Amino acid sequence: MDTFTYVLTTNGLLFFVSILFWKFPPKKINKLYGYRTYRTMQNNSIWNFANTTFNKTLVVYAGISFLAGLLFASFTKGVLSWEPMFLVMLTLLVCIIKTEKSISKLYDNEGRKLKPKK
Repeated sequence: MDTFTYVLTTNGLLFFVSILFWKFPPKKINKLYGYRTYRTMQNNSIWNFANTTFNKTLVVYAGISFLAGLLFASFTKGVLSWEPMFLVMLTLLVCIIKTEKSISKLYDNEGRKLKPKK
């Protein structure tokens, strides 16, 4: 497999899916797609916040990952390497961590909105 094809099928696919999720976010809690964790499925407020946060973050980091993957592909000159797939995994990990931190700042473990600190 050509390195550019490899990057297109890993990083490019992630970027394409991130755009789809950003343009067509889940409207309500479902069992098919969205940022689905036990915590986010507690109520619609958390669900909408988590999916909005995750989708925005994913578009940004997937775009960076895609560009970095293309950069790696141009330097490797036909040799497949692990960097593009590592970038995909790193992108997903960073997006999950950023989303969970954002949820923790606004909601408690029972799904109630936290009162702002003075």
